[in-house]
This record gives sequence, structure tokens and C-alpha cells, in this order.
Amino acid sequence: MNQSPYPQEGARRFGAVNWLGVWTLYLKEVRRFWKVMTQTIAAPVITTLLYLAIFALAIGKFRPDVHGVPFIEFLAPGLIMMTMIQNAFANTSSSILISKIQGNIVDVLMPPLSAGELNVGIALAGVTRGLVCGLVTAAAMLPFVHIGIAHLWAVLFFAAGASLMLALLGILGGVWSEKFDHLQAVTNFIVLPLTFLSGTFYSVSQLPDFVHELTKWNPVFYLIDGFRYGVTGHADGSIATGIAIVIGANLVLWTACHLLFRTGYRLKA
Repeated sequence: MNQSPYPQEGARRFGAVNWLGVWTLYLKEVRRFWKVMTQTIAAPVITTLLYLAIFALAIGKFRPDVHGVPFIEFLAPGLIMMTMIQNAFANTSSSILISKIQGNIVDVLMPPLSAGELNVGIALAGVTRGLVCGLVTAAAMLPFVHIGIAHLWAVLFFAAGASLMLALLGILGGVWSEKFDHLQAVTNFIVLPLTFLSGTFYSVSQLPDFVHELTKWNPVFYLIDGFRYGVTGHADGSIATGIAIVIGANLVLWTACHLLFRTGYRLKA
């Protein structure tokens, strides 16, 4: 019996995973921020260095050590993590929202990519921008601050896990937003407060008991605390709890993003 040389309707001719498609989408997203690296990489690094300079010049000399760690060395990992998560979020959220506004989101949805493959390509590009910004920021700080590595596994795990978490949150924000005001609201009322109130600039052990307990409900606290543990060897919270939150939050966010891509919510006309 002769079989048709054409695949059945809806069949994928490249196997279970469209590796070429995922790689192409990933490169597209990476090249999108790399072409404007002055805005997407250099600007965040300079902003972070300004934070470091202000704290070092204004109050650094007057602040005592934090659990045996000089204040500026305690501050540096928090600033690096802040830079990573903000840029991972910005990369995915802006990519999706701009594509929706310009009407070229169809160029992402029409290729033979499954919801999971779209998720992988876009999210990993956000992780890449977060990690690149983190590395460049750390390198720029080295002439001014001693940055060591106390636990390499913690540095790698929390850097990658935090970047993925905020990249996925950025996908959700970009899909939900219909204009830049919506996305700015997510940034101003969710991302920034969670970041600034997570121990980026201070040790949460110095907070009043009620605020200290409240901080433990902030997932970003565990991202910064875990990364700081990897750099300085000191943690204000439970590292095991931080690991569980990173894994659990990423699973929940990944599932939510997968469902949005699968249903086409606010993506398909």
C-alpha cells in the first residue's frame, strides 16, 4: 500500500522537539537585547555602580560589619542579584508587549513551535540577559569591592534560578499587559517593592520582629539571601527553604506561562 509522501495535517516533521526552532527563537531574543547593549546591559550596570557609590561614600564608613562581613561586601551581592532579576524580567516582558503592540507577535506564534518550546526560547533569553548583566556588574565592582565565592553551587543555583523566576514572571506580565502603562504598573507595584524590601540594602535580622517575619513571605528575599550566602558565606534565612521556594515558584510560573501560550490568552486575536 502506497503511503502519502506528505505528513498528516498537524504532524511535525522534525521529531518530538523542534530544536532548530527553539534555538532560532532563543537567538532572536538574545540578539534583540544585544543589539542595544548600551541600553540593556551598560545602563543597568552603571545604575548599580551608582547605588554602590552612594552607599559607600555616604554611609559605608559609618555602618558596622554585618555578621563579620564589611557592609560594602555585604551590599554587593544584593545589588548584583537586583540587577539580574530586574533585567531578566525586563527582557521577556518588553519583548512580548512590544511584539503585541507592533502586531508582529504572529511571527512568534505561527512557526511550528509548541507552547513549551516558546516558553523555553523566550525564558532562556531572559535568563541569559540576567546572567550577563550580573557578570558584567560583578566585574565592574571588582576594582572597588572584594567579591569572593564562598559556595559556588549557591551562586550558580540562585543566579540561574532567580533569573528564570523573573523571566517567567516577565512573560506573564507581558502577556497580561495591553499597553506600557500596564507593564509599568507590574514593575512599580510588584517587582520593585519585592526587590527593595527583600534585604538588598540591609540585613533583615536588624528589622523589628513583625517586619522580619513578614519579609520571610517575600520570595525575592530568598533569592538575594541565597546568592549572598554563595558569595559571603552568611545567610539571614534558611537556604533549604530558599531552594524549595526557587524550585516551587519556577514550576508554578512555568506551568502558568505554558498555559498562556497554549491557549493564546491575549496573544491571538
